[in-house]
Amino acid sequence: MRNLLQHIKGDRVIWVMLVFLTIYSGLAVASSVVSLSLGDGNVTIHIVRHVAFLLVGWGIIILVHHIPYRWYSILANFLLFVAVILLILTLVKGRSGYTAARWLVIPGTSLTFQTSDFAKIALIIFVARYLSRNQMEIEDFKKGFLPVLLAIIIVCGLILWENLSTGALLFATCVIMLFIGRVKVKYLLGLAGAGVVLIAVLFLIGKYSNVESRSDTWANRIVRHIDKDQDPAKQFQSDKAKIAIANGGFFGKFAGHSTQRRSLPQAYSDFIFAIIIEEYGFVFGALPIALFFMILLRRAGVIVRKCDRTFPAFLTIGLMTGLVIQAMINMGVSAGIFPVTGQPLPWISRGGTSILFTALSIGIILGVSRSYEEEAQVEKG
Repeated sequence: MRNLLQHIKGDRVIWVMLVFLTIYSGLAVASSVVSLSLGDGNVTIHIVRHVAFLLVGWGIIILVHHIPYRWYSILANFLLFVAVILLILTLVKGRSGYTAARWLVIPGTSLTFQTSDFAKIALIIFVARYLSRNQMEIEDFKKGFLPVLLAIIIVCGLILWENLSTGALLFATCVIMLFIGRVKVKYLLGLAGAGVVLIAVLFLIGKYSNVESRSDTWANRIVRHIDKDQDPAKQFQSDKAKIAIANGGFFGKFAGHSTQRRSLPQAYSDFIFAIIIEEYGFVFGALPIALFFMILLRRAGVIVRKCDRTFPAFLTIGLMTGLVIQAMINMGVSAGIFPVTGQPLPWISRGGTSILFTALSIGIILGVSRSYEEEAQVEKG
């Protein structure tokens, strides 16, 4: 154990939060995968698979946090290029799930991965590098803002076609990074307007052409969220999640005693937060989970203040902000605050690709923290 701890460096609080999130993840998925076992009668295989992904995720974090963050700056353009190619391939040849083509099959295997998760990290790395290298020109529209604007629109546009919530989440993360990077507010307002226009264009293409898209799904989810009496039958997921939350109350029904886990679709993924509240209540479920993510965001701020270079600061802000926004959206969907989005709860929900790329993000952040800790130790002698 002591030898293992010697290889774990970086912000200790983040490591502790990760341990707590892992415990919640294991318990929540073990309880909520009951619905998956209704088909094959085997709960164990789903639990073992999830635990295996968590262990691999831990391995990725430990490995990646030893990689110097400078490598990501060097590879930024290449990673963005690969991300765009993968997103295009996904639209053309991607495997569908729940009517959306979001996965690519890894050649020579039956394994799939969600390319948008890779694209999120690649774009954040690119934006961080761009902001760090163009601080003097960033206020100039043509020389400073236009190149990064095009990169954001291309990547988010390719994601939006099949996954509105992920594209919008990444778009919002990039806007926050640009705001912190001293981009003029009028440019950001223009970027927001461009995002709205892009969504409208994609919706119209899907609505009035023969090209397949998810535009009807987007519109229906938003309309049903606003007008809950329009089609009560389609409110099944949201209603079940609210029942689970109400059942949990302040202290919950205890682990494994959820009554909604068998009938709530995606109880192990999109609505896992509702199951956590039903079993552990507001006090031991909702509050700790929300607090863990707020602490992670706070620790990212601590890391940023230690940075004497802009690239690692922007990189840390972008990656952690994206994770926390995603977590807040997932919680908000379960509580009925937002329409159904399909966003998993980072590190907690079942889903291999989500876990592995969340691990990659956390590993990079811890790598930044480790670098500055080691530099501080060298300065002290």
